Amino acid sequence: MNEINAQNIEDFSLGRDFFNKKCTFMLSVANLKQLPDSDRSEVAFAGRSNVGKSSLINALFGQKKLAKTSSTPGRTQQLNYFNLDDRLYLVDLPGYGFAKAPKDIVHNWQQLINSYLVGRPNLRRVFLLIDSRHGIKKIDSDIMNMLDKAAVTYQIVLTKIDKISTAALDQIMNETQQQLKEHTAAHISILKTSSEKNLFLDELKNEIAELATF
Repeated sequence: MNEINAQNIEDFSLGRDFFNKKCTFMLSVANLKQLPDSDRSEVAFAGRSNVGKSSLINALFGQKKLAKTSSTPGRTQQLNYFNLDDRLYLVDLPGYGFAKAPKDIVHNWQQLINSYLVGRPNLRRVFLLIDSRHGIKKIDSDIMNMLDKAAVTYQIVLTKIDKISTAALDQIMNETQQQLKEHTAAHISILKTSSEKNLFLDELKNEIAELATF
C-alpha cells in the first residue's frame, strides 16, 4: 500500500510543483491586437456560462480571488490572461450559451473566440469544461465541432462532481467517452474535478504542467 501511495504522489509531483509557482492576472483582451507575444505555451479554459471556469482556476492556485467569479451568466466578456511563472499563459475564455446577453454582444464574443482559436500558434490545448450533472449539451457539441474544424486539441473536464453520485458520474463518463469518438480533435482522456471539494485537481495540474514543457 505504501508503494502505491508513493507512486501516486510521484505521478503528480510535476503538476504540484508547477502550480506552486507565482501566478498573476495579466490582462483582459477585447480584440486580437491586444494579445501578448506567443513566446510561451498557452492553455485555455472554455465552457458554458456558470460551468465553474473561474472557480476551477482559483482552486488550482489556491487563491479565492485570482479569477473573478459570478452567479451572473456571461460576466467574463473578454479573454482573461494569467501568467504562471513566466512559463505559461492560462486563458479564461468567455462563457458560451448564455441566453440573456444581447445578440450583438454574443456575436462579437463568438468572433473573438473563433479568431483566437485558429490564430494562436502557441495554444497547446483547450480544456473544455462540462457540468457533470448535465453532460454534453448541444451548445457544447457545437463548440466541439468548431474546435474540430480549427484543428485545436481539446480535453473534456467534468466539473462539480461532488454534486452527483458515483453511479451517475460513471454513466456521464461513459456517455462522454462515446461522444468523443465522433470528434477528431478531442483528447481521449477525460478529467473530472470539484473546485469546492478540491477533488482530482492534481491530475489537471499535471496535464497542464506537461504542456508547458516544449
